[in-house]
Amino acid sequence: MIFNHEKNILELLDIAIDAGKEILNIYNDEIIVNSKEDKSPITQADINSNNLIVNRLKKLEPNIPILSEESLVEWEKRKNWGRYWLIDPLDGTKEFINRNGEFTVNISLIENNYPTFGIIYSPVNSLLYYALKNNGSYKIKTDSNLSTLKDFNKINIKKEKNITTKVIGSRSHSSKEFQNWVEKNFTNFELITIGSSLKFCILAEGEADIYPRLGPTSEWDIAAGHIILEEAGGKLKTIDNKDILYNTKEDILNPDFIAYGNLSKVD
Repeated sequence: MIFNHEKNILELLDIAIDAGKEILNIYNDEIIVNSKEDKSPITQADINSNNLIVNRLKKLEPNIPILSEESLVEWEKRKNWGRYWLIDPLDGTKEFINRNGEFTVNISLIENNYPTFGIIYSPVNSLLYYALKNNGSYKIKTDSNLSTLKDFNKINIKKEKNITTKVIGSRSHSSKEFQNWVEKNFTNFELITIGSSLKFCILAEGEADIYPRLGPTSEWDIAAGHIILEEAGGKLKTIDNKDILYNTKEDILNPDFIAYGNLSKVD
């Protein structure tokens, strides 16, 4: 079993850290931006990080297939996968291009259409988060490979009720629908905008209350954040309060959702 020893988790965390180093090599140099078929941006950092993660995961667990934003697999091949890696080698490419530091490496393991392990690494901030199902969520500040899990700090969502609701929004993908939803549901609120899956980390640490996403995201954008948030005590539900599942259909787009970092905000 992949998580039967601390060493297995450390190896996976090292993959994320090393992918972050690949990204920073480009970030600290010239960034050349190209466009994918869907017109979304891609850089050499996306490619280098993806290659490192895919190669290392294959070496670590050769029998577990991989689905990545930069290594797509057609539906007919993946529709019967019971377990697979789901990765976003550089989540927040727009933030990377804008050099605001708000981008991450996302690695998750999906089992039976649900994330059971997740890593989010923020290379610029040297912040590493991970969660394992039924074992909690953890955080450490590091930019070097790890030898133990003992130095990680356990993180938890906000427990107390508060008058002003801290709402997280996307820095690069805001919308009128989002603004209308927030104004309809909250009288007193503070808006926090940030890029990438760092939104889930802020919720999991108890630094914000809610993250409504009314707009397109892909499964690799949220899977690692999903398990990190839930293991910290939070919830992730569709806008109509249903569970979010993975690899259940041909497209990889998520429904609109609400991520809760304060359960007093759950309807």
